[in-house]
Amino acid sequence: MNTIAQVPQQQKDNSRKTVLARGCDPVVSLEFSKIVPPLIGNAIYVPTTNDVEFIEKLKSQKWSVVYFAPGACRFSAVKKPIPGGNIDTRGWTLEQYKALVKEYQGEEIEIAESPFESESIQALNKALENAREIK
Repeated sequence: MNTIAQVPQQQKDNSRKTVLARGCDPVVSLEFSKIVPPLIGNAIYVPTTNDVEFIEKLKSQKWSVVYFAPGACRFSAVKKPIPGGNIDTRGWTLEQYKALVKEYQGEEIEIAESPFESESIQALNKALENAREIK
């Protein structure tokens, strides 16, 4: 976790925005969810690490940003199944996940992703700039 980018000098208030994250590692996802909110303007950050939970949350409400964590991006890049898939999503790449996100969230949803932990905060902040407010 030491590779997370530094906090920007002037942080925007994103407290009325939400992020649904799809990661692979439950321990890393939980730890990241504890430290990331102040780094992204206090947006609500909800981690998931399996498709049952991810798709349930995707369908249940509107989100400002959907974020694909570095592990998911790396698995997809080498055409390996993203851990936590289910019978319907087994073998999916990020492109298929993104299509599902747009199906449930609309074309205006902001999607953030990076295969590198060091770029995660920057990717989230960039996506949050144009993201819709939810709360």
